[in-house]
Amino acid sequence: MSQPAYRRILLKLSGEALMGGGQFGIDPGIMGRLAEEVKGLADTGIQLALVIGGGNIFRGEGLAGAGMDRVTGDQMGMLATVMNALAMQDALERIQVPARVMSALRIAGVCEDFIRRRALGHLEQGRVVIFAAGTGNPFFTTDSAASLRAVEIGAELLIKATKVDGVYSADPMKDPGAVFYPRLTYDQALRENLKVMDTTAIVLCRDNHIPIRVMNIHQSGALMRLIQGEAIGSLVQSGD
Repeated sequence: MSQPAYRRILLKLSGEALMGGGQFGIDPGIMGRLAEEVKGLADTGIQLALVIGGGNIFRGEGLAGAGMDRVTGDQMGMLATVMNALAMQDALERIQVPARVMSALRIAGVCEDFIRRRALGHLEQGRVVIFAAGTGNPFFTTDSAASLRAVEIGAELLIKATKVDGVYSADPMKDPGAVFYPRLTYDQALRENLKVMDTTAIVLCRDNHIPIRVMNIHQSGALMRLIQGEAIGSLVQSGD
């Protein structure tokens, strides 16, 4: 096996990636497969952090549109990400991968509080760190949380694992003429509103020079090939 091309990465998983064929919740088979992929990365010696969305359990923004107070809805969404993080921690530990959940909300009886220095210590000791509860604030997405944590831990790459092969000019599920972008700049993604990540997330990565790789999480083995340097999916970076 070749040496990994990166020393430290942050992997952003959507909550929907955990549902499998269901309409909500966690598919144990999918969770187990993702845990095995994470184990493969960890076994290379790479330092790995995860952020998992909560859309498979609860979406605060959606219920806010139906009349729920937005702050309350977002707080419930943050708790959903904690549930997913705990499920991933359990799946990893069952295959002997040391993992720690660190929450932006204080839930001391359930998991650790997010403290940057402690997170760095876990990474340096070979533990997978799973960041939960977003940024701890309403009105911020888990994409923004992933970018923020990537900056804080000094990640060399942020991987956004989705249900599509990368970035397209339009939704490829709806528009058969959608154009695939193997490479693009942060400013192009913002200018063309390409839905790579939300605006805050892209700007954070742009201003801190963290490239974003968008890929299909359902392609078995793609993560391993990516961290070994293969051009998987779409790469978003500066135009320099």
